[in-house]
Parts: sequence; C-alpha cells; structure tokens
Amino acid sequence: QVQLVESGGGLVQAGGSLRLSCAASGRTFSRNAMGWFRQAPGKEREFVAAITWSGGSTYYGDSVKGRVTISRDNAKNTLYLQMNNLKPEDTAVYYCAARSSSLLSRYMYDYAYWGQGTQVTVSS
Repeated sequence: QVQLVESGGGLVQAGGSLRLSCAASGRTFSRNAMGWFRQAPGKEREFVAAITWSGGSTYYGDSVKGRVTISRDNAKNTLYLQMNNLKPEDTAVYYCAARSSSLLSRYMYDYAYWGQGTQVTVSS
C-alpha cells in the first residue's frame, strides 16, 4: 500500500515558477514508477509527466513539454514537479500517482495510488 500527499500548490503569476512535492509512504515506493496528472474545471484529467523508479527515464505530456521537470528522491520518498514559465491554462488541481510497476505510463488506469491533489492557479 502507498499513500501520497501533494503540496506546493498556490497562486502564481503567468511566467512564474512553482515546485510541487508529493510525499509518499509505504514500502513499495522506491520501485514504483510515478506520475503527475492535472484536472481543470470541466476538463478531463490530463497526463503531465511520469518517471521511472530510478529517475533515469522521464516522459512529458505535449502541453507541458519544455516547461516542467519531474524528479524523485527515493531516499526521501518524495516526488517533485518543477514548473516554469507557467501559463493561465496550467491552472488545475495537480495529482501525483504511483504505479504498482516500475514502467512509465501516461494512462490513469495504470496508476494504482493517488493523492488528493493540490491547487495551482496561474493569473495573467
């Protein structure tokens, strides 16, 4: 069993930066692939980024590629999402998620564990 808690969301001006964190507990964290998703009001949940258990491989959604960096610190059981040059369209609730395997995935149904989300609001 893995429990996930996101933090670091808030209000930021367009062009600014924000770093989200996801604290994980449970014995399976270090070998799980992890991901970030987001959901804006009236929109479906969208893939943002994923990372392998080692941090050696990453994958990004087209909407954020070049502006975000996913990383993890397994010693701290923490996942990060560094977001730069934020746009108003980045406004959403951001969720971290963990797979039960070590492989990358962009699909929600591949993730067994989810946090409750943290709100990111980007103003113009």
